Amino acid sequence: MTSFRIVLGVLFAVNAAYTVSVGANHGWNLIDVFLSEVAQMRWQGQFLVDFSSYLLLSGLWVAWRGGFSAGAIMLGVAAACLGILFTSLYVIYLTLRTHGDSRQLLLGVHADGAGVGRH
Repeated sequence: MTSFRIVLGVLFAVNAAYTVSVGANHGWNLIDVFLSEVAQMRWQGQFLVDFSSYLLLSGLWVAWRGGFSAGAIMLGVAAACLGILFTSLYVIYLTLRTHGDSRQLLLGVHADGAGVGRH
């Protein structure tokens, strides 16, 4: 679990440094750039749509993991909007809080088995 936490920390640090550098050099108008690239229907836009889908999925997982409580939904929105800058720190926190229990880490309020595997 320590190696996993280190990887998450490196992902956070690299992405934070890159984000600050890009923002400082090109401005913080991410939405305009995003929409422009998507509207051009090129590979960069395809990548951004695919990446946005992963962000949405991570946000939904975070909210689901917390049982869609108000706090879990707010955390999910943070995950979807902030990407790895939020999610890496959140997962590091979860690994510490759950003492490395991957079932608890992944399933959250659903880890007791109630409803797991049921349709």
